[in-house]
Amino acid sequence: MANCSITNRTTPEKAEMFSAEKTPAYAENAVVSRTILENGGGTVTLFAFDANQGLSEHSAPFDALVTVLDGEVRIAIGGRPHHLKRGDCIVMPANVPHALEAVTAFRMMLVMIRP
Repeated sequence: MANCSITNRTTPEKAEMFSAEKTPAYAENAVVSRTILENGGGTVTLFAFDANQGLSEHSAPFDALVTVLDGEVRIAIGGRPHHLKRGDCIVMPANVPHALEAVTAFRMMLVMIRP
């Protein structure tokens, strides 16, 4: 599982329309992210994973909501596997190890909430 990451930190202007299902664009053999909002309350980030790309096991100090926008992904949370498809959502609890691997190319929205 590769951990290649390209980050596009260009944040859209407020009230600027964009397509979460097309942003960011897929990149071959890579993970691409685009931060949409970031403030003291948390972050909203869009990701595009090429097939077979993923993130190795890690944890975060905040609860996070994952919404799959396109494709399929396997997410392990606390060692328990979950298979998600377009339209599915899952909450990743704070401080619980999680990892993910793209079954197909997929996009997700990650909303992290700071306490």
